[in-house]
Amino acid sequence: MKLADNKATLSFSNGSPSVEMPVYQGSIGPDVIDIRKLYAQTGMFTYDPGFLSTASCQSAITYIDGDKGELLYRGYPIEQLAVNCDFLETCHLLLYGNLPNETQKKDFTSRVTNHTMVNEQMQFFLRGFRRDAHPMAVLTGLVGALSAFYHDSTDINNPQHREVAAIRLIAKMPTLVAMAYKYGKGEPYMYPRNDLSYAGNFLRMMFGTPCEDYVVNPVLERALDRIFILHADHEQNASTSTVRLCGSSGTNPFAAIAAGVACLWGPAHGGANEACLNMLEDIQRQGGVSKVGEFMEKVKDKNSGVKLMGFGHRVYKNYDPRAKLMQETCNEVLKELGLENDPLFKLAKELEKIALEDDYFVSRKLYPNVDFYSGIVQRAMGIPVNLFTGIFALARTVGWIAQLNEMISDPEYKIGRPRQLFTGSERAGKRAAAIQTLIVDGPRPPTHESPPHPGGLFLWCAGSASRPRIVVTPVTVQRVLP
Repeated sequence: MKLADNKATLSFSNGSPSVEMPVYQGSIGPDVIDIRKLYAQTGMFTYDPGFLSTASCQSAITYIDGDKGELLYRGYPIEQLAVNCDFLETCHLLLYGNLPNETQKKDFTSRVTNHTMVNEQMQFFLRGFRRDAHPMAVLTGLVGALSAFYHDSTDINNPQHREVAAIRLIAKMPTLVAMAYKYGKGEPYMYPRNDLSYAGNFLRMMFGTPCEDYVVNPVLERALDRIFILHADHEQNASTSTVRLCGSSGTNPFAAIAAGVACLWGPAHGGANEACLNMLEDIQRQGGVSKVGEFMEKVKDKNSGVKLMGFGHRVYKNYDPRAKLMQETCNEVLKELGLENDPLFKLAKELEKIALEDDYFVSRKLYPNVDFYSGIVQRAMGIPVNLFTGIFALARTVGWIAQLNEMISDPEYKIGRPRQLFTGSERAGKRAAAIQTLIVDGPRPPTHESPPHPGGLFLWCAGSASRPRIVVTPVTVQRVLP
C-alpha cells in the first residue's frame, strides 16, 4: 500500500481538537484511513460490529468488487481460472503468486500427491467419535489432531515448517473428509491412489469400495474440481479472519486451520449450501413445485420468518460471478446423471426462475449464489447434505494457508486484539469487601478463630489443623502461625 496525498480529518462537536489521519491506497479498491494512533490521540476506539468498514490487514491474494460482481485470485478473474486451470494450478497461484509452468506444475502435483496418506493411528482417533457425529465435528478434531502427528512442521515462524504444513494440509484434507464420511457409513476407508487427479482421487475415496474397482466419471471429476476452484479463497471472510486471528497468537498451522474449519461450520458461512438444500427438501415435503409460488410469497412477507437460502450475498451487490460458472456445471452434471426430471432439481429450477424474473428479487439483487448451485451438484453426485461444508473446508484450506502465510510474513504483523465498547456494570461497591471464609481442603479451624481483619478470608490447605494458614484481607496478606 502507498500513502495518499490527502489526509482524513476527524472533528468533534464538543470542542475537542480535530485529528488528522493518514490515508493509504491499494492497487485497486477503496482507500483506507489509518486509525492505528486514534486511541493514543483521542482516547477513543472505533465501533464497527461485524467489521463492515474495517480493513484488518493488507493482502495481495484475493480481491472482490461486490458492486461489479468481480472476483480475482492474484489478479486472475475467477472465470478464467475455472475454465482454463485445474485446482492444483489454482493452489500454486494462491500460495506462490503465479500460475505454474509445466515443470513447476509437475513438481507441485507430485509433492501434494505423495502426502495424501495420513498416519494409521488417525483411524483409532476416529473411533472415539459416535458413528452419527456430524462430519464437521469429526473434521475439526481430525485437522487439529494433525499437529500431534507431524511435529516437524508446527513452528509457524519457520518458513520451511509452514511450507511443509501447507503441502500436508492440501494433500490430506480430501483423505480426512473421505474418512469422516466412510466412518459415518461404517464402510472401510479407501487409501488414496497416486495415479488419479486430486478430484478423481477424492471421488474414489468417497464412493469406492474394496469389493470392486472404482471408475472415475470425468464429468463429475471436472465438476468437483470446479467446486474446489470456486471455493478456494474469498478475501477476509469469517473463517479466513478466524484463521488469521488464531494464527496471530503463534499457534501451529494445523490448529489455525482447525479453527477455520470450526468457523466454517456455521450456517451463515460454510453451512449455507447445506441450509439451502434443507430448504428445498422442506418445500418438497410441503408439496413441491406447486408450492413454490406460495413459498416465495412468504419470503416477501417480512413477518413470516421464512428465509430464502442460496440467494443474494453479503458482499456481492450484483450477480455472484461464481454462480454462473456453477450453474453451467450444474446443468452438465444433471444431464450426465439423467437427473433433469428429479423432483427436487425441478423444484430448484422453478425457484431459480421466479427469483430471476420477479421484480421483488431482481430489484433487491437476490440472485442465486454459488451455494445454491453447488449444493444441487453435490447432492446429484451422491454427497450427503451434512458433508457439504466438509467439501467447502477441503477447498478453502489452500486459501486459509495462503492468508496465514501472508500474515506471518507481514512486517506489521502482531497478535490480533479487538477492542470493545463496555456496557456492563461499573466498579463494584463496598459489598465486595464483605467477610468471607473460603475452605479449600482440610479440617475447619476452631470456632473461636476468626479472620483478624473485617473482610478477611481464611484459606488453608489439606493436612493437619496445625499447619500454617493464610489470611487474605482486602489490603494485606499475613501468614498466621498456629
